[in-house]
Amino acid sequence: MAWIQLRIDTSAELAEQVGNMLSANRAQAVTFLDAKDTPMYEPKPGEVMLWPDTQVVGLFDATEDMQPIIQRLGKAKILGRNFSYKLDPLEDKDWEREWMDNFHPMQFGKRLWICPSWRDVPDPNAVNVMLDPGLAFGTGTHPTTALCLRWLDGLDVKDKTVVDFGCGSGILALAALKLGASKVIGIDIDPQALEATMENARRNQVQDRLNVYLPKDQPALEADIVMANILSGPLIELQNIITGYCRPSGLLVLSGILAEQVEKIEAAYQRDFTLNKSMIEGEWARVSGKRNAVI
Repeated sequence: MAWIQLRIDTSAELAEQVGNMLSANRAQAVTFLDAKDTPMYEPKPGEVMLWPDTQVVGLFDATEDMQPIIQRLGKAKILGRNFSYKLDPLEDKDWEREWMDNFHPMQFGKRLWICPSWRDVPDPNAVNVMLDPGLAFGTGTHPTTALCLRWLDGLDVKDKTVVDFGCGSGILALAALKLGASKVIGIDIDPQALEATMENARRNQVQDRLNVYLPKDQPALEADIVMANILSGPLIELQNIITGYCRPSGLLVLSGILAEQVEKIEAAYQRDFTLNKSMIEGEWARVSGKRNAVI
């Protein structure tokens, strides 16, 4: 099926109203985009945040006559007759196939490869994690995940117990298991993420060493390594819980952090951990360290 996109630049205050107008005019989907590449921090639970300059994109059937729709929108007071818009045809594609074709095997560090489950592995002798993320976050292409994978590749995780807090697709948990961890506990608020993690574990034949939990069901435990690739807000709010998973002398890695948020994260964790120099990659950062002995 072919589509056409109607793009309208507006403000954060008016974006939702414009989106509702597009929906009322038979838009099949409405998306909000950053119109001027403005940094945006994560919202609080239940909060919807939009950029100061927001582009509202309505997706319409390509057979739709757009001129009457544009005329109706121009009569709305919040837009006006001479409002700025752009119409773009959207090529009819198999978007899932398009994404799959562009997801290639990637190497992290010296030993570790993340390989799409539908492709051949480049190096059969490497530590290969076969991944199909499904609807869950985590393919290794985002800098936050890449920072954690390279950190993990540099460790000796053999026979270690590991917590993957916010496991998403399970990419970090699987990497730890394939590198030799004896047991991994994956925790996520999204049941689909837990399903994706277990499915990927079965694909890699490591399901017998992996347990997954929703936060309300998570057990009391102390792990040798704790990984949390989430966002800075939850990292700070859940600092006591995340710290509690890590045994004395255990290792911690945190990501999902913007470079300008590093100081706040370090301040939250430096009481309980001896921190390494934080790693910055572009706009993103990784914080890691070793838990202090309990006195």
